[in-house]
Amino acid sequence: MKTFVPTLMAAALACSSMESMAAVDLILHNAKVYTAEPGQPLQQAVAVEGGKVRAVGNNAEVLRLKESGTRVIDLDGKVLMPGFVDSHSHAVMGGLELAAANVNTQLLPMAELEQRLREWRDNGKARHGDILSVGGLPSAYWSQVAEFEQRFNQGEWADEPIVFVGWDHHTGWANQAMLKRAGINAETVKALKGEQLATIGHHEDKRPNGFLADAGLDPVLAQFPQATAEQLLEAGRAALRYNLSLGITAWMDPAANAAPGEPLFDFKPTAQTLGILPVYKAMAEKGELTAHVAALLVAHPRSTPADLATLDQVRQQFQGLPNLTLPGIKIFADGVPEFPAQTAALLEPYKNSKKYGELLIDPAHFGELISAADDRGWLVHVHAIGDRAVREALNGIEQARKDRQSGIAHSVTHLQMVNPKEFARFKPLDVIASMQLYWASADDSTLDLVQPYISAMAFQYQYPARSLLKNGATISGASDWPVTTPEPWKAIYQAVSRKGPKGVLNPDEEIDRETMFQAYTLNSARTMGLEKQIGSLAPGKQADLILLDRDVFQVEPEALRDTRVLKTWFAGREVFSADL
Repeated sequence: MKTFVPTLMAAALACSSMESMAAVDLILHNAKVYTAEPGQPLQQAVAVEGGKVRAVGNNAEVLRLKESGTRVIDLDGKVLMPGFVDSHSHAVMGGLELAAANVNTQLLPMAELEQRLREWRDNGKARHGDILSVGGLPSAYWSQVAEFEQRFNQGEWADEPIVFVGWDHHTGWANQAMLKRAGINAETVKALKGEQLATIGHHEDKRPNGFLADAGLDPVLAQFPQATAEQLLEAGRAALRYNLSLGITAWMDPAANAAPGEPLFDFKPTAQTLGILPVYKAMAEKGELTAHVAALLVAHPRSTPADLATLDQVRQQFQGLPNLTLPGIKIFADGVPEFPAQTAALLEPYKNSKKYGELLIDPAHFGELISAADDRGWLVHVHAIGDRAVREALNGIEQARKDRQSGIAHSVTHLQMVNPKEFARFKPLDVIASMQLYWASADDSTLDLVQPYISAMAFQYQYPARSLLKNGATISGASDWPVTTPEPWKAIYQAVSRKGPKGVLNPDEEIDRETMFQAYTLNSARTMGLEKQIGSLAPGKQADLILLDRDVFQVEPEALRDTRVLKTWFAGREVFSADL
């Protein structure tokens, strides 16, 4: 672990020209201040003026700024950091799910799952119109499809449309009543070709068995009644409150033009497709959006450069709003690798099916699309889980870099499997690795549902954080909430330990905590195009800060995951306190 020692030189530089400036509103002192400024040691105090950082330095220098109207808070040696930045969070969807039926990845006995469904049916938590839905199912349930069929297609459930949605939001199971409503039958399966067959589980006679993945799940989700504007607004508020309690003061929403339940894998946006953008706009106009939101617009994987004009019509409707930016687009390159879905695009075929997964983008033209977005000044954020999808995503970005050196930081997110040939490509292409390292765990998902079906090399380089880091890649922190928890400290612990209920997932890929602190601050700010405004504590940047309950530089790794945020400030104003 690095040793952080305040230096007079750093303090002097941070506090230069203090005497010539006006009095500050707030001074936080007697702290361990992690600034996230590269190479800067821990400081002791921060001065805030007009919502921005006025100075960072040692106690004596910063306290010299105190005047009669300055509020001064002694932090008693606690750690003060920049607010966390999540580079991939579906926050409004997460806000909706806070109040919905969800098993939160618990693998319950089937009888208990059925009893939970009854309870949630009766109290309304599972009801979406006349559809019953439960979320958060672990992928291990999909090995029990036959029991789902037997239990939920007859008796009290025979006429009730039911959907169980996987934790990954890419997979699910629907009973026959729900499949009938969505128009999914044997003829639907017969019309599928090649890799598409994996998106709808079926019997030998092509009758669907209820298991659905990616594009197969979309028609079912499209049957859900749309949430009302009031419900979405309350979900946005709930998400904001929850994020601030976790110290998250900024996030990138990677699918803001899609509303909950809209099909993402065959998403063809129009100028009228606004998704949840009106939620953020309403919060911003009411002065409620006390977090930075970088809202990305989903583009169809096979969009042409001309299609970007349609997305720009959407962007223009949401300009000039406080704390809301629309810096670019998100594109799905593939699906997920867990059995039985296996829609993530691989370089070597899945051992059981001999298929390669589904590459959603067209490699021959993907570079043209990214270059066209780059030429508009837009960042591109690519969902790529399989190693082939990662390679093709980098190939597309490489085309944009050949066309121009825009300085825009494009990113690839998820990166569950990365071929070693790609490790050294991230730095010269200036591609940020937006990683959900909470997933870097030895558990059912990685061991039981992935390892037996993929090559030894692909398995060895699951979530290869250290390999990417050693080759100069920039890693940003991300959660993919509500797929899994948005809690940064749990992800930081997982990145450091890689421990799970079934052992350790390739310990050679663990990374140190300081790298993760940087990932969740300045690196993520750059991922969303706001590194000049937020992400570190430097004079002139917005004063987004969090106060912690323990010394995260000294505690054992196991203690990191339980770290609590005591206070959160946004633009110098306290927006969360654990005391309240």
